[in-house]
Amino acid sequence: MQYAAGVRRTVAALVAAAAVTALAAGCTPSGEDGAAGAPSQAAQPPTPGGGTNGGGSASGGSGGTGNAKPAASVSPTAPGGAAKPCTVKEVKVTEARQAAVRPPGTGTGAAVVAVANTSKGACTLQGFPTVAGAGNGSPDKNVPLATTHSGSAATVLLAPGARAWTKLTFVNVQGEADGYCVSGASPVTYPTLVVGVPGAGAHQIALDDGLFALCDNKVTVTAYTAAKPS
Repeated sequence: MQYAAGVRRTVAALVAAAAVTALAAGCTPSGEDGAAGAPSQAAQPPTPGGGTNGGGSASGGSGGTGNAKPAASVSPTAPGGAAKPCTVKEVKVTEARQAAVRPPGTGTGAAVVAVANTSKGACTLQGFPTVAGAGNGSPDKNVPLATTHSGSAATVLLAPGARAWTKLTFVNVQGEADGYCVSGASPVTYPTLVVGVPGAGAHQIALDDGLFALCDNKVTVTAYTAAKPS
């Protein structure tokens, strides 16, 4: 009887020990059961480029948008910054009118001449005109007038369609009918004048009303300017 009781106690102890071992084995993380029981990693916030702080690529493909470069901006050109001197193909003498302020007499006295930019781009003028009486359709017969400069020259920026001006003041004819010159020379008349533009050729122009009548083949000229002279 004592032997049987001892066997039962031994069996009970072995069962208890097996249970403790089983419980201990169930609490130890191992294999898939251990992975499932591990604490989960907290989700990390996305970076501004669409990726993650952990170094993942941005959404939308492997190229991502976080590394995209901004489009290049284009700076506007400063007004007049690239303007070049006007050429003969870009300007034209478009107008010649008797000036409001002119020397006393019965001849032309003075004329205001306009030069227009006929191109599609801006260009510049600077300087004084040359003046000659047109010689019956032949440049070889032109009669250059002796010019005196009045004032100083400055650069004039001409936008497309804009005009620059110069004033031509002649030695005026006196008297009535054919008139006379104070110097004793004979008055001359020119149906047209050939007006030079610095760097932009010579241009023939007629007075808007009548002929150019003057004495001594002399003229005083102002530099080209953006302001229309009187």
